[in-house]
Amino acid sequence: MSAAAIAVLTGDLVASTKRSADQIALAMRAIEAAAAKFSTWHSPARDTRFTRYRGDGWQMVIAEPQYALRAAVVIQGKMIALGMESRIFAGIGTSDSLGSGTLADASGEAFVRSGQGLDSMGDAGRIGIDKDGIRPEDQLIADLLGERMGRWTAAQAEAAAMQLASPLKITTLFEIGKELNISPQAVNDRVRGAGGATIASVLRRWEGLKVQEGWGTTK
Repeated sequence: MSAAAIAVLTGDLVASTKRSADQIALAMRAIEAAAAKFSTWHSPARDTRFTRYRGDGWQMVIAEPQYALRAAVVIQGKMIALGMESRIFAGIGTSDSLGSGTLADASGEAFVRSGQGLDSMGDAGRIGIDKDGIRPEDQLIADLLGERMGRWTAAQAEAAAMQLASPLKITTLFEIGKELNISPQAVNDRVRGAGGATIASVLRRWEGLKVQEGWGTTK
């Protein structure tokens, strides 16, 4: 039996030299908090092993690779809500080792694809994805998601990231509004402006197709 594939997300902050150390630290804490949430997407929960490196860089593992794009969208939403952005590249493949304590010494196909993909992405890129035999339309979807998110306001990004934060349940407008201390109608206005319903539909359908193609096991 072949080894199960994972998704490795590698990213770095855009224009980090223009940010203070406190701003970069705030962004990294937000990504780490998102990673903790992602661990609950799996049953049983699987540690994403969030690892920060090179000052403005980071890496994590998503055990069910069909969730790679959702994770990238949520992270980017959290960054835009803070007035920042991250380049994010998802490498799908097998892993030889998840490292001795962090991902700093991890190895395997997924790590190679993710790291090399980010290095080749270019400054204008925001979300990339690569896998052996990947379909061209998968990167097209990633490109369209990146372009749409590039037009989010900070308020739209915050609400959309919260709505999309789980593939397992729908976070209601009431729940989001309670956390943000705003009305459900105000949440609805922000989510609609972000195109949240369309993005949620695209992600659900994409995830279902990837499971059918053998990327993951969660249905």
